[in-house]
Amino acid sequence: MKTFREVLVMETKSRRAFINITGDVQRALKNSGIKEGLVLVNAMHLTASVFINDDEGGLHQDFEEFLEKLAPEKPYARYRHNGFEDNADAHIKRTLMGREVVVAVTDGDLDFGPWEQIFYGEFDGMRQKRVLIKIMGE
Repeated sequence: MKTFREVLVMETKSRRAFINITGDVQRALKNSGIKEGLVLVNAMHLTASVFINDDEGGLHQDFEEFLEKLAPEKPYARYRHNGFEDNADAHIKRTLMGREVVVAVTDGDLDFGPWEQIFYGEFDGMRQKRVLIKIMGE
């Protein structure tokens, strides 16, 4: 079995964002030379997420509104975690959206269903964070 590892460095200009990283994962897969196996993509920070869904702006806004209802950013004092940093809501949002995805690799391509794309979800941005791409197979 062969393995390949790549790390993406992400830095958003806003506190929250959804970024389509499917192209980055496809590029890493091509560079790996692996034709059959699995791709793991995970956020390496507690306030960021990786998930699979549709690349549709209205849906992304729905995610934002849903997450903000469940774990509003403010008032910061509502969270016991907040003190040194004001990002308790970001930790909760990450837990809701998930840490990682695993995608099958078939014939050198990501084996997606219709409309599936890989996204990086940022919930406490404006600083550098990392996303791991780990590919295993033959």
